[in-house]
Amino acid sequence: MEDSQGKEERKRLPRYIPVLHAHQKHAFSVKVLRTGKERIPVGLRRGADGRIPVRTLDRGASSSAAAAEPTGYPGGPYDTSLLVKYEHHVARHIWFGEERGPKKELKVAEHGLKLTSRVPLALPPQMESWVSRSDLASLQRTSLNKIDTNLVSAFVERWHLKTSSFHMPFGEMSITLDDVACLLHLPIRGIFWSPQDVTEELAVELAVDYLGVSQGQAQSHVRSCRGSYYKLEWLYDIFVHHRAASSWAYATRAYLLMLVGSTIFAYKTFTLVEARYLLLFRDLDGCSGYSWGAAALVTLYRYLGDASMYSCKQLGGYPTLLQCWIHEYFPTVGKRGENWNPARNCGLPRAMRWSYRQGVLKVDDLRPILDELTPTDVIWRPFEDHRAWRVFDEICLYRGCLKWGETVVPYLPDRCLRQFGYRQYVPSPPLDCMMATDIDVDWISYHQSVVDVIGSSSVATTPSEVVDGYLEWYYRVSHPRLVPPHRDAPREVPVPVYDAGPSDPDWARVSTLIRRYLRQVNAEEEDPQFSDLFEALHISRSH
Repeated sequence: MEDSQGKEERKRLPRYIPVLHAHQKHAFSVKVLRTGKERIPVGLRRGADGRIPVRTLDRGASSSAAAAEPTGYPGGPYDTSLLVKYEHHVARHIWFGEERGPKKELKVAEHGLKLTSRVPLALPPQMESWVSRSDLASLQRTSLNKIDTNLVSAFVERWHLKTSSFHMPFGEMSITLDDVACLLHLPIRGIFWSPQDVTEELAVELAVDYLGVSQGQAQSHVRSCRGSYYKLEWLYDIFVHHRAASSWAYATRAYLLMLVGSTIFAYKTFTLVEARYLLLFRDLDGCSGYSWGAAALVTLYRYLGDASMYSCKQLGGYPTLLQCWIHEYFPTVGKRGENWNPARNCGLPRAMRWSYRQGVLKVDDLRPILDELTPTDVIWRPFEDHRAWRVFDEICLYRGCLKWGETVVPYLPDRCLRQFGYRQYVPSPPLDCMMATDIDVDWISYHQSVVDVIGSSSVATTPSEVVDGYLEWYYRVSHPRLVPPHRDAPREVPVPVYDAGPSDPDWARVSTLIRRYLRQVNAEEEDPQFSDLFEALHISRSH
């Protein structure tokens, strides 16, 4: 007869449960860790220095030690030492069916249609030279005419500013410097910008000196903006006026400020751009030395962090960058229109490949779809066919802080190594950007950081490879799913064990070819005419 100690030992063993999702043709197993009376994942403890120890799951942890760990939140994180602001995150509320408001999707700052009407087919040669040298010319054509606010909002709900990443059911992913370089063709090397404060009075002086407007006109306009801002429409009118008068420097500054204000620096008010950005274009011959790619990323990270909070209902930054990133990595999520095929790519920014296509799914429809994604649903390295135009730069593996103006964000490629072709390990604790003092120096001397990031890993043998224990760790410190399987069921989330994909090279090639064709024709799994091909795809993945 089994004694009580034996029963306790048996309770602590992992329990495997086969699960078959309705949208999948193959099963995978999920693991729930039993600890004592409560079935919750074991949490990581902070060390004496207050940091989370970098180690994999200790499978021999005692039940008494596990019971001492904080239980965290239903659905995760069970260990709150990583996502310290989860209490205010929108995901915590969504788990209990609480929405931001009557409108579940965010209000997104999109300027694509207006920018299309404001960007001329050709600029005067005198302006074209300056715009080309600014390294911002690509932004004239990259914007989507319209944004799928439901699709974008569903991903924003998974963003965490602490880790600068989206928390997906199979681990973290992020928009990287390499993504910005390929999608927008902006330079990622260069200096960061540290501006001076711009008061309303200085905003008036800058408009007079660098936009060629009168003192009275500038004062009246800045006063109407109720702060140190300029209206995008006003800048466009100045551009038109000075272009007609052949005042090329004034026209170019107004044009470039309108351009960045409608794209990478889009403000949440949808109509304004911060006056301080005019300082970037005082010297039209010297504005090409900036890391415009980092600027776009810092701004988007900042607004994603704001919008991931339950109290926020708007998203600033460049939504085209986010939506095109989704289209590249997640071919089965959302509706995508294609302007051209990468095989016939003529070297244009990859964002120009995509066009808006009306989606039918709302935010609450997309949440369970994202919850059920597996690593095989991701194109982990979508830009390999774009390297003739944008060679991979190792600075994209720099781990540190990025800054633009007074905004500083962590850039952590060690949390999304699969996007770089490396095996994902349990990453180091995120950086505390409030304590960063030598960001510019760290950026210039990035080499050691790159060595540290990839030195702990190895090239992945399969695109979605992770080290043992990674998912167990991740499911303790994250909220991998947003929708509970059943509202009346226990609210722990089981840890999935994913199929790594075809192991035989021939089957992997078959899988790639079928998936590529289905993506090219924008096939949906529910389309009857493609059912046989989807069945073949699932079969190929199981070999």
